[in-house]
Amino acid sequence: MIIPIHSFLSFFLNIHPHETNAVFYSTSSFFFVLSSYFMVLPLRDEGAISLGIGNIPGLFFGSLMLTLIAAPLSTLIFSLPNLPKPKALVLIYRFFGASLVLFFILWVMSSPDNTLPTFKGFLNMSSTIKEDLKVSASTNIADFDKHGWFYISVRIGFFLWVALLNLITISSTWARVADVMDNESGSRLFGFIGAGATFGQLFGSLFATGMAWLGPYLLLFASLMMEFAAQSSKKINDDLSVPSEELHPLRKPEVDQQDEVNEVDISDHKDSSPIASSSTINSKTPRFWALLDGFWLIWSSNYLLCVSLFLWLSAVTSSFFYFQKVTVIASTVTTPTGRRRLFAQINSFIAIFILAGQLTLTGRILTVAGITTALCSAPFIASMNSVAIAVWPTYVAVAISETVRKVVYYVVTRPGRELLFTVVSQDEKYKAKVCIDVLVQRFGDATAAGMYKLLHSNLDGKITHISLYALPVCILWVITGFHLGRRQTQLAKSQNLTSS
Repeated sequence: MIIPIHSFLSFFLNIHPHETNAVFYSTSSFFFVLSSYFMVLPLRDEGAISLGIGNIPGLFFGSLMLTLIAAPLSTLIFSLPNLPKPKALVLIYRFFGASLVLFFILWVMSSPDNTLPTFKGFLNMSSTIKEDLKVSASTNIADFDKHGWFYISVRIGFFLWVALLNLITISSTWARVADVMDNESGSRLFGFIGAGATFGQLFGSLFATGMAWLGPYLLLFASLMMEFAAQSSKKINDDLSVPSEELHPLRKPEVDQQDEVNEVDISDHKDSSPIASSSTINSKTPRFWALLDGFWLIWSSNYLLCVSLFLWLSAVTSSFFYFQKVTVIASTVTTPTGRRRLFAQINSFIAIFILAGQLTLTGRILTVAGITTALCSAPFIASMNSVAIAVWPTYVAVAISETVRKVVYYVVTRPGRELLFTVVSQDEKYKAKVCIDVLVQRFGDATAAGMYKLLHSNLDGKITHISLYALPVCILWVITGFHLGRRQTQLAKSQNLTSS
C-alpha cells in the first residue's frame, strides 16, 4: 500500500519513503476535519444572521468565554500520563462528532413546527422549508424578540460550539503533524498537508452548496466526517519506526530530544531557546496544575509570546473582514437557504484557488523565499485590501479582497506559521500551541468584534471609513511577522547545529 501512495505523492512533492504514511494520513485527517467544518459553517452563519446582525459581535465575546474554559481542558487531555497523544487526538475528534449529532437533534426540535423526522419527512424536507419561510421574515430584526428562548439558545450554542470545534480540532491536528516532522521536512511537506485541509474545505463547501436544502441534516454528514478523521489520525505515525539514517529523518523521539535539551544552558530562561524553556516544566506536575502548563510555557518564552502576538493580529484582521462580508450578504440576500448557498459558494470559490496554490506553490515559496517572506505576505495583502475597500466599497470589492487575502494566507502564511512550531519542544506543541491557536485566536476575534461594533455605530456603518481602521493593525502584523521569521530561522539553524 505504501509504494503506490508514495509514487502518487512523488508527483506533487519531494517526499522520502519513510514520510509517506505521516503525510498521507495527516493530509486525509485535515481533509475530513475541514469537510466537517465547512458542511456546517453556512448553517452556523445563517443561524447567527437569523438572530440579528447587531448581535453577531456579542456571539464572538461569548465564544471567547467558552474558549477560556475549553482551552485549558484540551491542554489537560494532552497532559494525561496514561493517555498517549495520538489517542487523545482521536478522543477529541469523536467528542466533537458526537456533539454534532446532539446539535442536530436540538436544532430540529427548536425549529418552528418541527419534530424529529421520519424517513418520509427527510425525503420531503417539509420541516426545513417551513423553518426557512418563518425565519426569513425576521432576519432583519436586531433583537431576539421574534424567537423563543429554545430557538435562541440552540443558535447561540451552535455558533459558539462550531467556532470551538474549528480551533481545537485544527490546532490539535497541526500539533500532531509538527510533532512527527522537523523544520526541513515541514518546509517540504506542510504545503501539501495544508492542501488536504483546503480540499476538505472545497468538498465541504460544494456539498453544502448542493445540499443547502438539507438544512440541519448537514450536521449528520459532518459528524460522519469527524469519525473518518479519527480513523485516519490513528495511522499518522505508522512507519516512524523505520530506520532511515541516509534520509532526512522525521522528528526524533521525545527522549532523544530531552537529552539534547538538558545540555542547553537555561540560566536565563526568558531569553533562552524555546526548546530549552520547556525543560523547566515538571513532568510530575499535579493534574490540576497541568491546566496551566500551556499558559506558563507561553509566558516563559519570548518566542512564544511573539507567536501569540502574530496570531492575535491575524485573528483581528480576519474577523474584521468577516464582519464586513456578513453585513453585505445579510443586506443583499433575504432567504435563509439563499444565504446558506451563497456562503458555501464563496467558500468553494476561495478553496479552489487555495488548493491550486498549495499543490503548486507553497513548498517552493517556503523553500526558496523562506519563512520570513511567508509570514509577511498575508499582512501585506491585508493592508492593501483595507485601502482597496476604502476606495471601492462594494460587494464585489469585498468578495475579491477576501478571496485574495485568504488565498495568500492559506497558501503562504499559514504553512509558514506552522513551521514556527517545528523548533519548539513537544510540550510546547501540544500545550502551548493549543492555547495560542485557541485562546489567542478567540481574543483576536473578540477584539475585532468590539472594534467593528464601535466603529459601525459611530460611523453609521460606512464601510469606507471602517476599513481604514484596520490598516494600522495590518502594518503592525507585517512588522511582527518579519521579526518572528528571522527569529525562527536562527532557532532552526541552532537546532541543526546541536543535532549534528
